[in-house]
Amino acid sequence: MSVRHRTRSEREQLELFRALPGDLAPRDAQDLMAYPFFSLAKTHRTTPIDFRMNEIAIRVEAVPEHGMATIWDADVLIWAASQIVEARDAGLRTSRLMAATPREILTFTRRGTGARDYHRLKAALDRLQSTTVATSLRQTSERRMHRFSWINEWTERADAHGNADGIDLIMPDWFYRAVLDDALVLTIDPAYFSLTGGLERWLYRLVRKHAGRQRRGWRFDFRHLHMKSASLSPFKRFAFELRDIARRQPLPGYRLFIERETGGRELLAFTRASLSAGPCRQPVEAHVLSGTEEHVPSGTGPTCYQEPEQPNSSCRSIDSEPTNLDSNLEESNPSVVGDRRNRWKAERGER
Repeated sequence: MSVRHRTRSEREQLELFRALPGDLAPRDAQDLMAYPFFSLAKTHRTTPIDFRMNEIAIRVEAVPEHGMATIWDADVLIWAASQIVEARDAGLRTSRLMAATPREILTFTRRGTGARDYHRLKAALDRLQSTTVATSLRQTSERRMHRFSWINEWTERADAHGNADGIDLIMPDWFYRAVLDDALVLTIDPAYFSLTGGLERWLYRLVRKHAGRQRRGWRFDFRHLHMKSASLSPFKRFAFELRDIARRQPLPGYRLFIERETGGRELLAFTRASLSAGPCRQPVEAHVLSGTEEHVPSGTGPTCYQEPEQPNSSCRSIDSEPTNLDSNLEESNPSVVGDRRNRWKAERGER
């Protein structure tokens, strides 16, 4: 059976889902927030991502013609997840075959709507379609790999006069099931789309995923972050950029700190930013926090949380910090969290 025939058959079997109007809350897929799936650079990347941690394996490959899908291209997936969740919560039927106008996608992701922006969107769709992923995430065995592209196919629709008036795209089953069936999504701050740096965007998503209920925040070793990002930057450059981000504090809703252990190792710590008195700003799904161990459902209402004010400095020295019991330990830095978890169990007389 030819590839063309299979693609046509898939399209025929799917019911078309028309994008919902309005200013929807942005939702992101948790797996995409926690693991390296995208290039963090605006330059053309063809070097594969080959990530392994414990039982998780991820292999991302690109073709020379288009290059690897970037973290900016992933805004299209955030749009798709937001549409799917909004429709599901409204009791509407969803589908992997989605129809929208370029303007709807560009407006949702806080982009311009000119001809140049439209051509950039088409280039992003090409990268998403041509980038291939193989991962053991959510598979029953580490040896079982699910292979897919971020978009199975996409086409332009034309009006009666032959002018392009929309886009149809088919989302992969792996992504669709994570969003719809497993509810593996988190609401993100709309200000995320204003972050211009690839490392800033990646770091926001990681922080949003891991910053749980613990009042003392969470921390990652610099080298672990470098590995987890799959960045092609040398470690020294990567560390320099992390320090600069902590100095500038660009991540909406979070405060970052550089912590130096007595042995010289640097950690990036983060906490939820304090909320000022008065009405909440646009909520970031505040009462279902990303550090929970179970799947986090979407569609929950807003709640305000008051956190203690943090020191003005972005750098501090530490001898040790207590463990972060409310965060997702299994997906966090084993070199930082694992030792403390064992120490905490020893203190409680557990094994």
